Amino acid sequence: MARKGFPKIEADFRPKGHYFSDNFSGLKEKALAVLKLILGIALLPLVYSSSVAFFKQMSLVEKAPQGYFWLGVIIFLVFFLFIWEPEVIYAGGQRLLQYIFNFFRPLFEIAPYVLPVYTIIIFMVYGLLSLSIKDSWLLQYCLFLVGFSSTLHIIFTARDLGTKKGDFLKANYIFGFSMIYIINLMILGLLLSFVLKEFSIGDFSKYTFSASGDIFSAVFKQIFGK
Repeated sequence: MARKGFPKIEADFRPKGHYFSDNFSGLKEKALAVLKLILGIALLPLVYSSSVAFFKQMSLVEKAPQGYFWLGVIIFLVFFLFIWEPEVIYAGGQRLLQYIFNFFRPLFEIAPYVLPVYTIIIFMVYGLLSLSIKDSWLLQYCLFLVGFSSTLHIIFTARDLGTKKGDFLKANYIFGFSMIYIINLMILGLLLSFVLKEFSIGDFSKYTFSASGDIFSAVFKQIFGK
């Protein structure tokens, strides 16, 4: 008669504090996510006011150059929605920035999202060509490509951040994309101010912070009744 074997015991030699540290780590991550969510919501007035400020400054630009910029935006949206999603172009820009900032890990991680690489390159090329080409068509093509490339960057950055897993309450997306959107709009406004005399980065910034301050003040008074 064969001997019955003893039941197999799987010992867990991890220290008892390990379970508490796991729970603490999970709570810490959730608390951080809630904090990011609150900060992300707090950034929404800046998202709104910076958008309005940008539209206001663009409305001051002459119709022809302004039209080429918005045409670039519209063409990209039509292209993206109905023809082809040029994700490979966006990914190429991200790899380029990662290669440039490979020496510094924090910039390696955030630069592809914060810096609209194709828009910056277009302005650099325009600056060089404008030294010898004085025709208006150069600025018009530049603005068309800027509208196209800046929209490409914003759309794919939003989608890239929105598809990341493990984002509790979508806090990383709301906070991260709000911050990136504001920075991108400020970079775009700064670059446009160099080529469009009607576009004032000073007025853009002033309206952005003034309007967002008014929103914060109105919300504060609504909540606390003061």
